Amino acid sequence: LHARLLRRAAGAAACPAASALAEWPMWYEESLDGRLAPQGRRDMEQLARRMAARFPALFAARRRLALASSSKHRCLQSGAAFRRGLGPTLDFGGDEVEVEVNDSLMRFFDHCAKFVVLVEENDTAMCQVNAFKEGPEMKKVLEKVASALCLPVEELNADLVQVAFLTCSYELAIKNVTSPWCSLFSEEDAKVLEYLNDLKQYWKRGYGYDINSRSSCILFQDIFQHLDRAVEESKSSKPISSPLIVQVGHAETLQPLLALMGYFKDDEPLLANNYARQARRKFRSGRIVPYAANLVFVLYHCDHVNASQEEYQVQLLLNEKLLPFLHSNETTSTYTDLKDYYKDILENCHFKEECELPQANVTAVDEL
Repeated sequence: LHARLLRRAAGAAACPAASALAEWPMWYEESLDGRLAPQGRRDMEQLARRMAARFPALFAARRRLALASSSKHRCLQSGAAFRRGLGPTLDFGGDEVEVEVNDSLMRFFDHCAKFVVLVEENDTAMCQVNAFKEGPEMKKVLEKVASALCLPVEELNADLVQVAFLTCSYELAIKNVTSPWCSLFSEEDAKVLEYLNDLKQYWKRGYGYDINSRSSCILFQDIFQHLDRAVEESKSSKPISSPLIVQVGHAETLQPLLALMGYFKDDEPLLANNYARQARRKFRSGRIVPYAANLVFVLYHCDHVNASQEEYQVQLLLNEKLLPFLHSNETTSTYTDLKDYYKDILENCHFKEECELPQANVTAVDEL
């Protein structure tokens, strides 16, 4: 798109937006791909500091920190930045905490054949996304951007416009500047492009297909195994072997997990033709999984309780804000009630069986 504008600018001095963008320095290089931006490192360091301030007993000196990450460079860098944010005063076994690479948990989607074949690599699975790209809302944005850039509308498509919008958002997030690319879009245009991205997340990582969320049960069960162990150790008055477990993954790790748990589910699915009706939707990926998104399970041992089942209680924090439990709409739950609510997933979701491709010769669409 930038190259196209450069060619245009040579003979189109009368088009201020195109000229301004032709002069824009193209700073994004291939070598940056998949790497954590400096702002990302700062985000993770500051997150660690806020967590330590919020849970001082957990982050106290000589407490063991178990750190797991996906194999992707940006995740390993995120884990290292989080550790750095805790500072030298916390003795987590020296400065270099061993980071365990665990893609089977942090990139479960790569290991799920049913998801890979029927969703990830299946173009028809994204039919709603593709239909919205060709729909009236995107057409309007396309015409507006083409007009601003003095380009024939045929020279643009939804993907190019989306790239321009992402460049605007990256410059704001990474460099904290208002990019000239932002001048192409109004707030209404931004809402349309936000919906395009939400559609993709919904059908690829959210409620669009069951396998999206079911494939995350391996991670969900792992979280509860850690909590179970802590409860058992506490009951037998043993020291908690893993008081602090930090797992670093992707938006694509967290979104399916939250869908598995039933969060941010709308009454009707996100479709190419219901943009206006979804103006007040719960499923907004930019709010659910922003940069440095995080989900925290906090287990409490409560001494002064009336009944034994109240002894262990849980809170959930999404992006550092308390998340009400779906079974009670309260922000605190007994551990017993929480396990009871998710009993079916904890007992009956088996990753291997969930992710097996159906043997019968059915079409992907039938299966989904």
